[in-house]
Parts: sequence; C-alpha cells; structure tokens
Amino acid sequence: MPDTITITDDRTGKKVTVPIIDGVFPATAVRELDPSLYVYDPAFMQTAACKSAITYLDGEAGILRYRGYPIEQLAAKSTYLEVAYLLLNGQLPTPDQLAIWKSEVTRHTFIHENMRKRFVDGFHYDAHPMGMFVSAVAALGTFYNDAKEIEDAASRDKQILRLVAKMPTLASMCYRFSVGLPFVYPDNDLSFPANFLNMMWKIGEYDIDPRLERAMDVLFILHADHEQNCGTTAMRVVGSSHVDPYSSCAAAAAALYGPLHGGANEAVIRMLTEIGSIEHVPAFIEEVKSGKGSRLMGFGHRVYKHYDPRATIVKQTAYDVFEVTGKNPLLDIALKLEEVALSDDYFISRKLYPNVDFYSGLIYQAMGFPVAMFTVLFALPRTVGWLAHWQELLADPDQKISRPRQWYVGPQARDYVPIDAR
Repeated sequence: MPDTITITDDRTGKKVTVPIIDGVFPATAVRELDPSLYVYDPAFMQTAACKSAITYLDGEAGILRYRGYPIEQLAAKSTYLEVAYLLLNGQLPTPDQLAIWKSEVTRHTFIHENMRKRFVDGFHYDAHPMGMFVSAVAALGTFYNDAKEIEDAASRDKQILRLVAKMPTLASMCYRFSVGLPFVYPDNDLSFPANFLNMMWKIGEYDIDPRLERAMDVLFILHADHEQNCGTTAMRVVGSSHVDPYSSCAAAAAALYGPLHGGANEAVIRMLTEIGSIEHVPAFIEEVKSGKGSRLMGFGHRVYKHYDPRATIVKQTAYDVFEVTGKNPLLDIALKLEEVALSDDYFISRKLYPNVDFYSGLIYQAMGFPVAMFTVLFALPRTVGWLAHWQELLADPDQKISRPRQWYVGPQARDYVPIDAR
C-alpha cells in the first residue's frame, strides 16, 4: 500500500486522503478541504514548488548528484562542458556529441562590439563587477531579435548556447573594466576554463598552468547547479512569465548578488583575515559559541546537515592550487578553525560542517581574483544550472506563471476620507 496522509477539517469534519510520494504530498489536499484555505510557509521552507529531474540533494546524508551522477565522480573525471551538456540534456555526451558541443560553444564566445565599446564604458569607473555583470546579462538579450521566441525549440537552444558561451567573456570584461585593463578577446584554441583565465589575466605573454586550468574547471563543475536555491527559484519565477532567458538569468544573478546567497566565500575570507593567526582561533570559537559576537562563516547550510560533499573536493583542489601559487597565508587558520569546530560538541550537535564556500574563497584569492569577483565566479558556471531549470520549467505542463498567495494582515475596510477633508 502506498503511504498516505489524511487531513481533517475540524470545522466541518471533512477528510481528505492523499498519497505521499518521495516525502511529498500535493497541496491540492488543502484545496479539496476548503478552496479558501492557504498554507503559510515563509521562505518556502516546507514547499516543493516544482518537480525536477536535474539535481538530487540529500542534506542529511551529504549527497549531491547531477542527473544521477555523484558530484565526486563528475569532479574527478569530467570537464565543465561535459557537465553542462549533462545538465541540459540529461545524459553525458558521447565523444561525437562532446566534439560538436565544444565547437558550438567555442563559436559563440564573442560578444557584440557595442557591448564593450558603448554599454560597458557607460559604467562608473569603480562599478562593482557583479553589478556590471547582472546588467550585462540582461542587456545581452537586446542584441538578438529571436531571444523572445521561447516557444521555438531551436531558438531556445540557440539562446542557451549563447549564454553558456558568452558568460566567461562578460565576466572577464566586467573585471578588466573595474581595474582599468583593456578588454581581451576570447581565444578559441583554449579550453573553456583556460579561455576564461586568459581573458582575465592576459597582459602581454601569459601561460596558463594546467593545474590552475583544472582547478577552475572543477570549481565550475561544483557550482554548476544546486537544486532550488534562491537564484534558481528566481530564474524559475521570472521565467514562468515567458520572458527571454537573458532577463531570467539576470534576475537569478541579481538574487545571487545578495550577501545571504552568493557572498558566503567573501565572508569567509573576511572572517579568516579578522582572526589573524592560529593562536586566535580558540578565542574566536568561544566568542562564536557565546552568541554575543562573531559568526562562524562557511559552516552549516540551509539544506546540508552533514559534510557538504563539495567541500571535500574543494579542500583537495586548494592544495593543488597552492602548489602553483604558494600557500595562502589564511589556509592554516582555516585548517585550525575546521579542526577545532569539528571536535566541539557545540558545532557537532548543531550539525555545522564546512560547506563549499569555506575553502573556495581561499582558492580564488590564491589565483589572484579580488573578493569583488567571487560572486561573478559563482554566477558564471551556475548559468548552465539556471538554464537547465528554465528549460525544464517550460516543458512542465503543471507549471503556470508563478503567483503565490498572501496572508493579509493589514486593516480591513475603512471609511474613505477625502484628502481635502483631512
């Protein structure tokens, strides 16, 4: 017998029994009891707003899978473009499919000259790279007359391809403008991550260390998707209006711009810098536990109640990067902080374990990325996850334009008093 749940309306005695599938039961149960009833669920803590076959996340067990593949295997054996293909198409590409996909992405890395000559040059000299990036993604759609033809599968595929291919170009363009460096055109003889690093750092001759190239690829894979987070939900909500995908992606990136979403690794760097040395770690931990001062950044997660599987991969990647760049001086503080926290009942009982942000900022900093670029580095690979969800949304017959209800708590009817009589 399938699992079921029975809900009884004590006012009327009416009962409704509905199935529980994968821990979810339909909200139509409440509607059947009384169409005027609504569920109050701030921040969607207990609400599944969609069905998705893209990313599986078990926070209690510390499991993350893209289309059924464990993140550990994908990070060890795949490239970002292979994972991008997987998220968008449901299967890893064959060698022939991958060759075509790489070729298509490569041919779309360039952006219109007006984007850099007129649009970007209009920003203030000290504009934040992420603010520029959000605006640039939205503006990109205005260069393509077919951007709004989302009912056409071929047009959708073309916009997806353009967005995946051009994001590294936009990201590097925003960075170089913010620091006063000239634009670097894509080099299509390079891999996806190497091309990005080249556009970021090239001044005269620039050789890319393959270990840094691989580290960038791994970080892109780890950030490619993460289920129904704030940015992905923004992508789906805005996309449900059937606006073009550039506008939807810009909305998702804007959500990521918020410090509660995409700013965690930046907060970790600030925290480690403020701690200053290993000797100060015990005192910092006691201050965190007192609840009166500092917060332990990079630990804990809304969903994960176990060690974030991405954190293990990032930690190993950090050592690979430091072989090239030299050790980030903050690493010893981070390692000591992790050691102390994971042996303290205060953090263990609260299931606070390192998440992906705890070490990723150290890697970015060691590779030369300024803190202001951290969120851009998050948005660049996450674009493919957003687009996979946008594509899935449009194909889901259950989805309509998003329109949640509210719990009205304002005044009821009042007598109207004309302004001139007040």
